[in-house]
Amino acid sequence: MAEVKVLIKGYASELKNGWTASSTTTFIESNGKKIIVDPGCNRKNLLDSLKRVGLHTNDIDLVVLTHMHPDHSLLCGIFENAKVLTPTEIYDNDKQVEQKDKIEGTDIKIMLTPGHVPEHISLVVPTSDGIVVVAGDNFWWGDNEEQKVDINKEDAAHPTETDMDELVKSRKKILKIADWVIPGHGKMFRVEK
Repeated sequence: MAEVKVLIKGYASELKNGWTASSTTTFIESNGKKIIVDPGCNRKNLLDSLKRVGLHTNDIDLVVLTHMHPDHSLLCGIFENAKVLTPTEIYDNDKQVEQKDKIEGTDIKIMLTPGHVPEHISLVVPTSDGIVVVAGDNFWWGDNEEQKVDINKEDAAHPTETDMDELVKSRKKILKIADWVIPGHGKMFRVEK
C-alpha cells in the first residue's frame, strides 16, 4: 500500500491584477518509488517542506503534473533524477513516451479528469486509510473561501478554459471512488458517503 503525505497545502489569494498562488504538493511512496505530485511554484516552500520530511530533490523518482498551469508545474525541473509524467506523456530527460493509465511498478492509477482544463489527470492511490485521490484543480478553494464541496462551483481562476459540464462529471467520478481527496488548493478532505 502506498503512503501519502501532503507536503504543502495549496493556497490562492486574488490580487487586483492576478493571484498569489501555488498548488498543493503531495508526496507518495509506493513500492519503493518516491513521487511528487504538483511541485508548485514556490521554491522556498518546496525545499523547506522536503527538508522537514528528510527528503532531497535527488531522492525523487517521478514528478506527476495533474495539469500544466505554472502554479502546479513550474518547479518540476528541480528534481534532477526524476522522470516527469504529464497528462499525456512521460519525460525522461529528452526522451518522451506516452503514459498509460497506471504508474509503472505501483498500484497507483491515472484517471483522466477534464474540466478545469481539457488535459487534466488525477491519481487514485490505495492506502491503508482508504482510497486517496490527488485531484489537482478539480477541487480548489481560495484562501478566504469556506472549504465546502460544491460540485457545481464555478472555477473562478480560469473561467475561459473551464468546461463546467466536464468538471462536474470529473468531480462526481472522483467523489464516487474516493475516501479522501487532496485538492489543488486547500486542505485534504474526507468524502462523506
